[in-house]
Amino acid sequence: MTDTAARGAVPKQALQAIQKLIREGGYQPGDALPSQRDLAERLSVSRASLREALSSLSALGVVSVQAGKGVYVQATAAANGASAKAFSWPYAEQVSAADTFQLRYVLEGFAAGRAASSLTALDIDELHDNVEAMRLELRAQHFEAAARLDFEFHRRLLQASGNLAIEHIISANESVFLESQKLPFIRPERAMETWQEHRKILRQLARHANDPARKAMQEHIRNAASRTGIIFPI
Repeated sequence: MTDTAARGAVPKQALQAIQKLIREGGYQPGDALPSQRDLAERLSVSRASLREALSSLSALGVVSVQAGKGVYVQATAAANGASAKAFSWPYAEQVSAADTFQLRYVLEGFAAGRAASSLTALDIDELHDNVEAMRLELRAQHFEAAARLDFEFHRRLLQASGNLAIEHIISANESVFLESQKLPFIRPERAMETWQEHRKILRQLARHANDPARKAMQEHIRNAASRTGIIFPI
């Protein structure tokens, strides 16, 4: 196992161990789990790995992490299992959702950094209009429309990067990438985070700040994966 794979396995093991603790410990919705320090010691994992695992479980609706208060069970394992079936990834035989997010992290981070140098004032205005339209669709809980605006925002930056190979990869697999942009909306209460992250990316693009734009895009895709319940180690 490579070092990267090993690092990725630890949060996943912690996630599975927490689910087992909830299942076998008889925890019910509303019950508090042991403190994060106690959980890390009990599971023999670092606090960083534990936080990644809890973030993924929060995205899946299994736990609620409340700053300064603790970690609370939101759904039993049985309820969460039933819910998870509704969020199945339709391209599982072709490519995993995790692999798709990882590819996007690499390609779109690069593209955003390149696009920051080439976008015109008109381009920035049009991206601003896109972000505002997404805000309105999200407030109305029109998630299908919001996902298409999300896809268009990302496509514009890929095109602005000037890399035809990247644009071809996205265009040839449009349905897969579009589906990955729908997934984070499985948690309606966190849907506005996508809009907030797009605003952050747009601010860096308007400043023509290459590296900050790249980092903002990569952070956005990692967060989107987390909202889907996918641990995204780098």
